[in-house]
Amino acid sequence: MAGTAVTLRGATLRFGQHLIWADLDLDIAPGQCLAILGPNGAGKTTLLKVLLGLLPLSAGAITIDGRAPRRGSAQTGYIPQQRDFDPDLPIRGRDLVQFGVDGHRRGLPFTRGRQVDVVIAAVGAQDYADAPIGQVSGGQQQRLRIAQALAGRLRLLLCDEPLLSLDPSSAESVIALLDAYRREHGSTIVMVTHEIPPAAGFFDRVLYVAAGRWAAGTPAR
Repeated sequence: MAGTAVTLRGATLRFGQHLIWADLDLDIAPGQCLAILGPNGAGKTTLLKVLLGLLPLSAGAITIDGRAPRRGSAQTGYIPQQRDFDPDLPIRGRDLVQFGVDGHRRGLPFTRGRQVDVVIAAVGAQDYADAPIGQVSGGQQQRLRIAQALAGRLRLLLCDEPLLSLDPSSAESVIALLDAYRREHGSTIVMVTHEIPPAAGFFDRVLYVAAGRWAAGTPAR
């Protein structure tokens, strides 16, 4: 596909006198995967929030498919950092995934139910999808979050440390799943991660942010 999926020009973000990053220029092509790296507090998750339309830039411009980011866009998915659910939360893993389908009411009830089954199977969560979400392991919860995000046909998928709590084999399986999804749908993926070794071949580009500065390139550089 021609053009760019995400464009940033002179993007700068400050919180009061604290500079997060400045003059960020970046183009991400449709179907590419970008890794965002950097130390804690460097603004990696903050950049995802800007892409989600949750935070405005202090200066510069950002577009997604030629338009400003919009909060709640049906074409943008988000896998947040892992936070354990309350053990007493009375919903099943299947219900969590269903929220990702019903959030925009796509299709008839039977079709949506089948869609839930498909994405649950895709992440290998069939054995615990009907268990209370707060009573399965952190890694299993993360698989269900990924299934929830993949329930739609997304143009942009934002992932904040999606490999946390996953063993190396499971992390490779998740990367393979995300890679297959983007190839099938032409989706662009932006991922905050510290897990470059098991995922190195997945990334087309890398953005490193630290101390208000940034550098971008390919994984080989």
